[in-house]
This record gives sequence, C-alpha cells and structure tokens, in this order.
Amino acid sequence: QVQLVESGGGLVQPGGSLRLPCAASGSIFSINAMGWYRQAPGKEREFLTFIIWRGGTTYYADSVKGRFTISRDNAKNTVYLQMNSLKPEDTAVYYCAASNGRISLTRSSVYAYWGQGTQVTVSS
Repeated sequence: QVQLVESGGGLVQPGGSLRLPCAASGSIFSINAMGWYRQAPGKEREFLTFIIWRGGTTYYADSVKGRFTISRDNAKNTVYLQMNSLKPEDTAVYYCAASNGRISLTRSSVYAYWGQGTQVTVSS
C-alpha cells in the first residue's frame, strides 16, 4: 500500500504561482511513476503530468506544458507540482497519484493510489 498526502493548495490571483507537494509513504519501492491530475466542478478528472520515480523522465499535457513543472525529491519521498502563470480555468481540486505500471501513464486507470486532493482557486 502507498499513502499520498497533498498540500499547498489555496487561493491565488491570476498570474500567480503555487507549489503543491505530495508526500508518499508505505510501499514506496513499488512505485514506478507519480502523476498529477485535477478535477474542476462538473468536469472529468484531467491528466496533467507524470514523472518516473527513479529515472526522472517527465511528460506534460498540452494544457499545462510550459506553465507547470513536476519534480521529485526521492530522499523526502515527495513529488512537487510547481504551477506558474495561473489562470482562473486552473481552478480545480488537484490530486497526486502513484502507479506501479510502466505504460499508458496518462490514463487514470493505471494509478492505483490517490491522495485526497487539495483545492486550488485562481481568482482576483
């Protein structure tokens, strides 16, 4: 089992930045990739990015490429989502997830473990 805890959400003005940490615990050795998703009210959960836990390879959805950056600190078992140039349409609950899989890492079904989510609101 892997436990994930996100933090760092809150209210930010358009154009601002936030960094979301996601701390992992439990069977860390089984993780191959960590991902970030978000879900806005009335919308489906949206894939944002993933990082390969050991190798560090990253991949981004077009909607956040160039604005969001995923990184990890293996010593702290923590993944971060740095969000810059935030827009009102980025308002959502943000979730981190962990996968033991090695393919189809943009699909939510590949992620067996999920955090509880953290609310990000972008508004003036």
